[in-house]
Amino acid sequence: MSAKEKQGFSLYFLIAFGLAWLCQVGGCMALLQQKNAVLYQLALIATMFCPLLAVLLVQKVFLRQPVGIGWKVQGKRRFWLAAWFGPAVFTLLGAVLYFAVFPSRLDFSCSWLVAAYGGEMDAQTLRSELGVSTLSYLLQNGLFAVILAPAINMFPALGEEVGWRGYMMPRLKERFGLLNGRLLGGVVWGVWHWPLMLLVGYEYGTNYLGAPVLGLVVWCVVCFALNTLLDLLYEKTGCIWVSAIAHGAFNAIAALPQVLITPADAYYNVLGPMPIGLISVLPMLAVAVGLTLHQMKQEQ
Repeated sequence: MSAKEKQGFSLYFLIAFGLAWLCQVGGCMALLQQKNAVLYQLALIATMFCPLLAVLLVQKVFLRQPVGIGWKVQGKRRFWLAAWFGPAVFTLLGAVLYFAVFPSRLDFSCSWLVAAYGGEMDAQTLRSELGVSTLSYLLQNGLFAVILAPAINMFPALGEEVGWRGYMMPRLKERFGLLNGRLLGGVVWGVWHWPLMLLVGYEYGTNYLGAPVLGLVVWCVVCFALNTLLDLLYEKTGCIWVSAIAHGAFNAIAALPQVLITPADAYYNVLGPMPIGLISVLPMLAVAVGLTLHQMKQEQ
């Protein structure tokens, strides 16, 4: 990179973090002080587009260069299928691993759903009046998350993918190498979420094992694993839409295993059963590390 391109890279981080953290803090204050969940959700959506805006400002305004993102729909079918269905596979494997370690935490009593419905109806009433049970909830929401949600969620996810995978990762790998670049990229992506985690308990809640430090660390591990797989998809296809689909699919399916625990066991969310837990992320982490080491060996 030239000296000006290095300046542009630094400017990218300043904009991507600065604007996103303003949105995050503003949205959190709206939720905490005004109980305005709609404004909070809008702030989250705006946050996701800050990396895209940062890329446009740096490349088009500061450097006056093409954006350099692979917009063309291309790539082998297996990578598109991996992007669409891979997150569901990792979510399932992570949940199975978590409950293999903690079998006593597997709960089919519908207690999580009872709490989610405000405790106004017990499990039997939910089944008889609304037709809602743990199995029906998993099937209905699981099918939606696997079949339709990736196509819907990829549009907000695109805002992040253009910035992180399309712009940031090629430059980090060029400067620090494949493994170190992906490690650093995962940490950067994880830290970018920290205001939400610290202020409103994004992902793990506010009362969990090792809060708040353990959650911040585990989230960076999760982001490294997911960043690696999304980066690999973009590498193999040259199409940013593929990584956006995978990102959207992960967002859609990741929370589903939570229905299989009691509300009290949410204290251990930092461990699992969602794939953002330290135990449940292990299958995805193992594949991410294995593929990266395989790439490094091939390059040698």
